[in-house]
Amino acid sequence: MTDAKSKKESMQNFAQYLKNGLLKKENNETAKLMYIKNAELSLGLAEECMNSPLKPYIWVVVISYYSMFYIANAVLLELGYKTGDKIVHKVTNDALIVLVTDKIKKGLLEDYEDAKQDALEIASIKSDEIIELYSLEMGKRSRFQYNMALSVQEQKANTSLQRARVFMLEMKKLLPLGK
Repeated sequence: MTDAKSKKESMQNFAQYLKNGLLKKENNETAKLMYIKNAELSLGLAEECMNSPLKPYIWVVVISYYSMFYIANAVLLELGYKTGDKIVHKVTNDALIVLVTDKIKKGLLEDYEDAKQDALEIASIKSDEIIELYSLEMGKRSRFQYNMALSVQEQKANTSLQRARVFMLEMKKLLPLGK
């Protein structure tokens, strides 16, 4: 889960990214649609790789992560922000923490309207977990290719694919096409 210290750091980074042009206020419908298309394509390819007899587990992890990266950037564009060309993965991660966590929480609260007392706690945990899925996959993608047994690779690939599915579902709720 994203802790308070990480959230504070992300907020500071976010302000710095805007100041340094690593993140810009921008609306670009064409880019947003391209990101959505790439996200869906990547998730489909990850699922195909998972079912392949070649067992290309590293590609399941990599492609699952990129499906998350693309849909995250589509959501950022929907919110009026475009990442630049430098440290784009870190910028995307921090922007998600700052801009999207509360939006997921709000949507989950609406879904859990009947259970008012439990909803806030569930929504807080769930929204943090969904944003953390991106961070976890970003880190795993860079560690995965070094000295891992095939059975461990398969397990991690399955986890990546499942995280990407959940992340995609939640992010699409923040897009007009996903509503």
